[in-house]
Amino acid sequence: MNILVSACLLGLNTRFDGGSKIIHGIEELKKKYNLIPVCPEVLGGLPTPREPAEIIGDRVINKAGKDVSQNFIKGAEETLFLAKLFNCKYALLKERSPSCGFGQVYDGSFTGKLTHGNGITAELLRQNGIIIFGESEIDKLLKRP
Repeated sequence: MNILVSACLLGLNTRFDGGSKIIHGIEELKKKYNLIPVCPEVLGGLPTPREPAEIIGDRVINKAGKDVSQNFIKGAEETLFLAKLFNCKYALLKERSPSCGFGQVYDGSFTGKLTHGNGITAELLRQNGIIIFGESEIDKLLKRP
């Protein structure tokens, strides 16, 4: 079975700061599933590294004040295309991200404060029936039959 995984969680340096957030358990996950790496921001045309961005209302604005909503929307659409192409039913995504966050995202103040909501990609995937897991929920994927 194929699952989407945020590329940064696999160790790829695709985060806004040019780094990654490889997570414990990814080797076990690789034994159970075919992992399809995605970075919606990169797929949407943004560079690495890049200015941090947060959701403000219905827009995605970077810390310099530039509206990057269209990049995030394009990245979400490209990620959904890959999910469909590889018949992915699940996605393991980076928590709190304006693209991949599910349940909580940063509030748009660039102060580290969280608010209820989903990232642009996570929401589009959810709307299309893909079950989302945050990286702290990797054990749930590992325990699935």
